[in-house]
Amino acid sequence: MKTLVLLLALQVLLATGAVAAPQTPAIDGALLERGRYLALLADCQACHSRPGGQPYAGGYEIATPLGPVVASNITPALRYGIGSYSEAQFAAALRQGKRADGANLYPAMPYTAYRGLSDADVHALYAYFRNAVLPVEQAAAASRLPFPFSWRPLMGLWNALFLGSRETTDTRGGQLAHGRYLVDTLGHCGSCHTPRNLLMAEIPDSYLGGAEVAGWYAPNITSDRVSGIGDWSADELVQYLRTGHLQGRGQAGGGMAEAVSESLRHFDEADLQAMAAYLRSVPPIHDPQQSVQRSAFAGSQLPPTGLEPLLDRQPASLADSDVLDGSRLYNAACASCHQIDGAGTADQFYPSLSHNGATGDVHAGSLVMAILRGVQRHTNDYQVAMPAFADQLDDGQVAALSNYVLQRFGNPALQVSAAQVGELRAGGAPSLLLRALPYALLLLLLGVLLAGAAAGRWLLRRR
Repeated sequence: MKTLVLLLALQVLLATGAVAAPQTPAIDGALLERGRYLALLADCQACHSRPGGQPYAGGYEIATPLGPVVASNITPALRYGIGSYSEAQFAAALRQGKRADGANLYPAMPYTAYRGLSDADVHALYAYFRNAVLPVEQAAAASRLPFPFSWRPLMGLWNALFLGSRETTDTRGGQLAHGRYLVDTLGHCGSCHTPRNLLMAEIPDSYLGGAEVAGWYAPNITSDRVSGIGDWSADELVQYLRTGHLQGRGQAGGGMAEAVSESLRHFDEADLQAMAAYLRSVPPIHDPQQSVQRSAFAGSQLPPTGLEPLLDRQPASLADSDVLDGSRLYNAACASCHQIDGAGTADQFYPSLSHNGATGDVHAGSLVMAILRGVQRHTNDYQVAMPAFADQLDDGQVAALSNYVLQRFGNPALQVSAAQVGELRAGGAPSLLLRALPYALLLLLLGVLLAGAAAGRWLLRRR
């Protein structure tokens, strides 16, 4: 009877609303929107989403000189994502490269840049990833680095050497300070545009001075008027950042095209202007190899009698390794878009190959990689899709085509060899550290053997 009375009383309480289900605190919509925008500024999706995969579910392979690093799942999934992370653990991952389980992240995750994130921005990002991103219970593949680089505790020593103290830029200090925060921290531009030392840490004295990234060359973006962007206007920089294209200067490919597609095109105008203002203030770094601007080469014009007949533009025809004539390869593979004279189309949707940063550089990486991998770039208004020829042209043909383009339209002093193309096709020069690894392991083994022999002799003498 007592049980029946209690059940009836409970029903009455529920009916009258006296007992209410626990309420989840309402999430501030403005905070979520701020977090969403910050995730765009930080270019999170570009690395943490594989092509055709779910947003932020990981699985994308980031090419590094030491081998591929696979981006992790950062959706709020409890098992395979970051759904169990506290805000403090989330902040530690961003600023210290430390997972919730205590393991170290690799600096392919730019925590050396994110170290400067403000507390307010970390909080907004945490709110966004916890509450507005769809959880995906999907494990990302493991990174494939050779030993000893695959041993994550080794990163503790690297962090002690290179992580440095935390410095948050005061974004209230005006346009330049805000631009620096966007360039150095959220945009982590130095991750690509600053060269790295033997241990893969950015070289402070070469800040934004240009570096090779997975075969492409991320150019000098300091204020040097010849080697960098010192003679670009703020509006020109803004246009390039937003679209990846500026007539008479160049166009973005590789990682920069990805940054435009996934991040930069979504920036507010004021943020792009702040970035441009800051970049124009960065101390100049001059490349002694470079005596004229990359976009200064006007190219040469051939008379009609100097033009080779078109090849049949079929994959089988292009793949004929006997064809090593650069002009014939150009006419077959390139002229239909860039035109026979290399001037591109009138609206420059297909850009001119003269006055072009890729053909006028002292580094061949971006030109060769554009031929091998093509260019894919999305803007807010249109899509760019240059085809890739890696499967149709061998290394000798790509070298011949590159040299023809350089001689006709760009820097004629630059020469490309088939061996260079092969190296770039493989993702660029491997790290000196990686190349020295077999010898280091051999020396280690020799040291162990010598130590063992010495210990054996000592034991024999003891007897």
